[in-house]
Amino acid sequence: MQRITPERRWPLYSIAATRRFEQASASTLPGHLLMQRAGLAVARLALALAPHAKTCWIACGPGNNGGDGLEAAMHLQRWGKSPHVTWLGDQSTAPADARASFERARQAGVSIHGEPPPSWDFAIDALLGIGSSRAPEGQLAQWVARLNAGASPVLAVDLASGLDADTGAAAAVRASHTLCLLTLKPGLFTASGRDASGQIWFDDLGVLAVRDDHEPTAWLSAPSPALARAHASHKGSYGDVAVIGGAPGMAGAALLAAAAALHSGAGRVFVGLLDADAMSVDAAQPELMLRPWDSLDLGRMSVACGCGGGQAVRAVLPRILSTARALVLDADALNAIAGDARLQSQLEQRSGRPGLATVITPHPLEAARLLACSATDIQTNRLAAANDLALRFGCVAVLKGSGTVTADPDRSPVVNFTGNASLATAGTGDVLAGMIAARLAAGAMAFEAACEAVHAHGAAADRWSGPTPLTASELARRA
Repeated sequence: MQRITPERRWPLYSIAATRRFEQASASTLPGHLLMQRAGLAVARLALALAPHAKTCWIACGPGNNGGDGLEAAMHLQRWGKSPHVTWLGDQSTAPADARASFERARQAGVSIHGEPPPSWDFAIDALLGIGSSRAPEGQLAQWVARLNAGASPVLAVDLASGLDADTGAAAAVRASHTLCLLTLKPGLFTASGRDASGQIWFDDLGVLAVRDDHEPTAWLSAPSPALARAHASHKGSYGDVAVIGGAPGMAGAALLAAAAALHSGAGRVFVGLLDADAMSVDAAQPELMLRPWDSLDLGRMSVACGCGGGQAVRAVLPRILSTARALVLDADALNAIAGDARLQSQLEQRSGRPGLATVITPHPLEAARLLACSATDIQTNRLAAANDLALRFGCVAVLKGSGTVTADPDRSPVVNFTGNASLATAGTGDVLAGMIAARLAAGAMAFEAACEAVHAHGAAADRWSGPTPLTASELARRA
């Protein structure tokens, strides 16, 4: 059993793939063994998390997830605990393995109750597993509500009941811990998954080998290795970044992106503000070189375009799309492209030109505009939406949000596992654009640059422990 942290790259598998692995494993193992292993793993983690709990409610559903809970109850009973078990199953209709676990629990002296206890110190959510395809109803929904209303910790078996394992869509139990079994599922890490899952643990149930020949549905992000800068290097070794944006009244967004590029290691950072009356120097950041945007040699630069661009960015996009060597498109640049078929065509054409790199960084509403759908549609299946963006425009797509998804047309997407709600403030997206642009300027491939920057962006927020809120300016300095 392992605790899942952002320090390691983990494969994520869909419900369909998990079902295949489960069937392949069951065909080589004695019957009922997987459920026995799952129940033992749940019981061990429950005991470790709440060794002194006097009342442990184990809420068991009618299927195999409930069978895992019944197995866990049997072990806890044998270890001297007195679990309070509720079971929504029926011996005449329950799956064979769940019926076997019910009998094992009864023989161990476990009492099965019709209602939850009045109060509890710890709870185990074994109501629904990966087979759940709709929101809980009836008594099951009542027990979900009871679990959420309690103040005690909740351990979810495999995933929080009601959570979609593929997408992270949820009307679910809000667990403090989740023990994911056999495979890690992408829905635990994006959309509502992070809030529903709490601290995530993983047990492969001793059958890791069955997955070796299968491409994951997605990967969980990991930090990139730290690379020491050679002594015999200079500013030209790390490339030039140009940030183009900052329409009247919105210069701050472009300056935030530029500051992030600077602190992320770019050799030189130029800023082309789209405001005829803009400043010619930023006294607070004299390292930034402010220039008319059309005086910059974009063909040899990494360009971040759109931060604070307003309506003014629409006029400059045709030249930027046709000339920038490496390009990060954010914010108002994406809105302009979404509303202009000619700009969309220019963006698509970049994928056919050798040597060019393109990354788009929409939040859900911007993604919805690009795909002509609603933000709800995007959030309903974030992995699919990110893949659609990458395929539609032939570029790397970074769909921002809880569990940011980075997609490329030719590989499995990466779900980010860093970051927290302190990033929910103005300007943090501009910082991310600058961070990606700096990595592109240094020579990183587009997908790697995006994944590394997204992970580092979230990790900087995770490290923040100051007494004041994390601002985008502070985030840029910590990039």
